[in-house]
Amino acid sequence: MPSILDAIVARKQEEVRAARQRVSLVDLERAAASASPPRDFFAAVTAPGAVRLIAEFKRRSPSAGPIRPGAEVARVVAAYAAAGAAALSILTDGPGFGGDLADLAVAREAVPLPLLRKEFVIDEYQVIEARAAGADAVLLIAECLDDCRLRSLYRLILDLGMTPLVELHDAANLPRVVDTGATLIGVNNRDLRTMTTDLDHVLRLRHQVPEACALVAESGIRTPADVARLAAEGIDAMLVGESLLASPDPGAAAARLVAAAGHG
Repeated sequence: MPSILDAIVARKQEEVRAARQRVSLVDLERAAASASPPRDFFAAVTAPGAVRLIAEFKRRSPSAGPIRPGAEVARVVAAYAAAGAAALSILTDGPGFGGDLADLAVAREAVPLPLLRKEFVIDEYQVIEARAAGADAVLLIAECLDDCRLRSLYRLILDLGMTPLVELHDAANLPRVVDTGATLIGVNNRDLRTMTTDLDHVLRLRHQVPEACALVAESGIRTPADVARLAAEGIDAMLVGESLLASPDPGAAAARLVAAAGHG
């Protein structure tokens, strides 16, 4: 039986086909070439001294349903920036997360922080879309990509001056990710096939990740105590969305996590 992730990838294939009909690859490449230069996402999230916060914007999720319907991206990301977030993650998937590529462009104009396009990327077209919209980094999910596609998309992201964040959930995919040359690795504590979350997952994998690689913990991070656990294990950065956006004041919630990380 196909998993949730299988269904998402199939939908992405259709979305990319439709996007290529609307805007040609040549026109998209021209737009990417004229975009503002990328900001340094890698440096922002790996600065020493504390667990850096990558604060995420999304309106809903497949696991939680509506989180903050109708949220205005500029207002939320400005609050994140004021709270001390190091970088931002912008969900651009529509059906699952209530996002749009336009949210990325709005965030780019609203704040000076580097931006990650958080998306189920399966095609070079989506990487070039990201750069044209102002992204500074692009997420690649190992569970969505075979070795050839993972390597080619990784290289394209670098060629466009952006940072690849290569994510995995299954420990079996870690050697594949390392073999791409990835220096920024994300461990998703949520199994995208079942949507179950376990914060201990990243802590169990921590010592399997090469020391030369920076590690981002993703999903399931909610409290200052959670942040303290990540800090104790030397995690470089945390990507947090749902717990921030579900709070009455996302900026204040982000500030509490930043303070727990050692910044405030």
